[in-house]
Amino acid sequence: MADAAPIEHPTWLTGGDFTEADEPIRLFAAWFAEAKRAEPVNPDAMTLATVDAAGLPNARMVLLKGFDERGFVFYTNVNSIKGHEIDAAPKAALTFYWKSLQRQVRARGTVEPVSKEEADAYFASRSRMAQSGAWASKQSAALESRMAFEKAIARFTAKFAIGAVPRPPNWSGYRVMPHDIEFWQERPFRLHDRISFTRASLTAPWTKTRLYP
Repeated sequence: MADAAPIEHPTWLTGGDFTEADEPIRLFAAWFAEAKRAEPVNPDAMTLATVDAAGLPNARMVLLKGFDERGFVFYTNVNSIKGHEIDAAPKAALTFYWKSLQRQVRARGTVEPVSKEEADAYFASRSRMAQSGAWASKQSAALESRMAFEKAIARFTAKFAIGAVPRPPNWSGYRVMPHDIEFWQERPFRLHDRISFTRASLTAPWTKTRLYP
């Protein structure tokens, strides 16, 4: 990234320099809150990286739909490429980049499906058009034409015209449970700040390390 003049940021929610933080989830929550105020489009966008059967990485943008001390949640068609790859190798990496704040967060860890109750609750919060689209889309499969997809959406929109739209059986969410999280803050002359948090297991305490930029 090109050298740039520093920009002023509010201190994170507990006050002080972010490098003084000793727990990554609270720090992420503070950075995410600032990103939602600063980023004009999709502050919840994150790169999700998985690997295929040959070990070749796949990366794509998805939206963060929830996080807590357990991990970071996104939703998808479980029969998609990402769903098959996660089922075969339940590990993933995430990257957030907030250009207007000159910040990046990376996380890596194991992946688990969210509960049925979590998936049902989030699906119910989506717009009806998005719900119909979830039924109509055979995500990642070959599509003969855009018209075919639009006809499928219309068909399911009519089918579920009355009452609540049920969640498709092949649509759910995954939680990336991090073993390491790194926070990166751009500084002038490429003298960036990097703080890494790692833990030996999901129940172990976090260890913080400052890294060279």
